[in-house]
Formats: sequence, structure tokens, C-alpha cells
Amino acid sequence: MTVKGTNLSVEDLQSLTESLSVQWFQKPFLHDAVYNSRLQTTGGRYMLSDHSIQVNPRVEQIYGMEEMEGVLKHELCHYHLHIEGRGYKHGDRDFKDLLLKTDSPRFCKPLKNRKTSIRKIRIYICTNCGLQYNRKRRVDTKRFRCGKCHGSLKEA
Repeated sequence: MTVKGTNLSVEDLQSLTESLSVQWFQKPFLHDAVYNSRLQTTGGRYMLSDHSIQVNPRVEQIYGMEEMEGVLKHELCHYHLHIEGRGYKHGDRDFKDLLLKTDSPRFCKPLKNRKTSIRKIRIYICTNCGLQYNRKRRVDTKRFRCGKCHGSLKEA
């Protein structure tokens, strides 16, 4: 079964994970590697509860197989260290050393376009003294007054 937009089927993903494990870690991967399209910002995750590895299918769609292998190697670092009872978290020395040893990426490339919301700047002018206020949020002109002379405000 192939996930929409990917070249690898779930079976291919499993066999790729197993081969990367043997190639880079000289240890077998004995659990499941699956796609999880609900992952939003992360390339993959290692599940402590059932030792499975979940991979975001968009990694392959956006960046290709090289990045997919990098994500799998990163998650395999978590996997093997956790199985061995060593430090498997991102801040642990064992984890950082294994990342370097296996040439695994520390972070995944961004999967979401971080669109900065461009808000309209609203300009309010005091009807009494003419002081100008620039605001991102709407101001209730019936409730708020000028801070300098307490005159009423109007939107320009």
C-alpha cells in the first residue's frame, strides 16, 4: 500500500528502515516503521511505548529520499539508544555522539511554510490635539480616548 504522494510503500519503508539500521548501526530494527500523515511540523518520531517509528510522508514529497533517510537514521538513533537503556533524548550526550557517528541530521528541514501574518496597521487620530496612534488591533473609539488630552479618537 503506497501513501498518497510518496514513492515508497509501507513495506518499502519498513525494509528501508531495517537496511539502514543494519548498515549504520550494525543492529537489527525489530519493530514497525509506518507513515503518519497527521504529523505537522516534524519529520518523524520514535514511539517509546511500542518502539515504532512514524515518518511524515511529506518529507519525501518535499525533499526526496536523501532527507527521508536522514529522518529515519535520526529516529533509529532514538530507537537503539532507548532499547539499550542509554540517553536517547535530544539533549543527552549519548544521542549527540551517535548522531555524529552515523552522520544523522540533528533536525528535520521545515515542512510548513511559516507565513507571517501581515496585519493591517490602523491609524487613529485625536480630534482635539491631532496626535496619531498606529495600532495593529482595532480600538473601540467610543471607549478609549487620547492619552495626551483625553480628546475623542477617530479612525483615519
